Amino acid sequence: MYCYQCQETVKNQGCTIKGVCGKPGPTADLQDLLIFLCKGISVLIETSKSEGQKIDKKYIHFITDSLFTTITNANFHDEKITQLIKKGLTLRDELKASVQDKPEILSSDVVSWSPADDSALLEKSQEVGVLNTEDEDVRSLRELLTYGLKGIAAYAHHARILGFEDEKIDSFMTEALASTLKELSVDEMVALVLKAGETAVTTMALLDKANTTAYGNPEISKVNIGVRNNPGILISGHDLKDMEELLKQTEGTGVDVYTHSEMLPANYYPAFKKYDHFVGNYGNSWWKQSEEFTSFNGPILMTTNCITPVKDAYKERIFTTGTAGYPEVKHIESNNDDPKDFSEIIALAKTCDRLKR
Repeated sequence: MYCYQCQETVKNQGCTIKGVCGKPGPTADLQDLLIFLCKGISVLIETSKSEGQKIDKKYIHFITDSLFTTITNANFHDEKITQLIKKGLTLRDELKASVQDKPEILSSDVVSWSPADDSALLEKSQEVGVLNTEDEDVRSLRELLTYGLKGIAAYAHHARILGFEDEKIDSFMTEALASTLKELSVDEMVALVLKAGETAVTTMALLDKANTTAYGNPEISKVNIGVRNNPGILISGHDLKDMEELLKQTEGTGVDVYTHSEMLPANYYPAFKKYDHFVGNYGNSWWKQSEEFTSFNGPILMTTNCITPVKDAYKERIFTTGTAGYPEVKHIESNNDDPKDFSEIIALAKTCDRLKR
């Protein structure tokens, strides 16, 4: 294992045995392979665009969602990541078939590689990780760019869920990913890193527009940090659309909704204040999950990062959705444009004893 994608890494040098976040080596390797496929898809997108072809949005959406999946503490589920890898291979081969005769591209490893079986996935993943680039300066710039793209992908994903997209952002993401496979000068790489910063600001502005259009302008708000004597559901992560759906589906059920950690900002959006059963925030920072999820007597919904290694004390009460995932934890799937079905979580909440102060 070698991972240094976040500020938590061992000695600020990289996690080599197991991630400080709890991520095991094989999971980190599979994430490297998923990013490798996103780079290959990006190369083919850039080639297709140069040939005047129109690019289907599904390829961009796959890249965005895949990069988001590899963010620290988002997804620890090898099976889910493997499913994404297989989907990526299918999408890559679709694009490959549409590219005109360009031997230097079609024969490149990132485009031509195909696994013989599932065991070949992990073997390949160990060949395409961070240390595959030998020059440490080039490696650092490429990785810095990749991490910037992960953040951009997260913002873009949330904006898209609410109906907002920007082709310039999409175009930069594929251009930047493809660039990590090219022999560029240091000045060219630094320029792309700086452009990533600029694009991140643009994407944050897009997400702000999406959030405020859907839920109103944030207001300075007092947030209740106590509990009521009703059954409750705890929701964390960053997906405000999931927050909205959960509030709609729990309305009139006698089940209260509490935010935790990253979902705390939901308390200052006007659209959510109309729900009488949205009663405040429970707990503190994401890293206190193990004790606070244990003490919360009800189900927990993780909509995105940050999920920490799940304890047996609440394993049967925690659910993931969206880009989040964890082994042996129930995942609430999306059904195209239909609202997610949170009925199982609501039913479970009703079986739990009431919350107590």
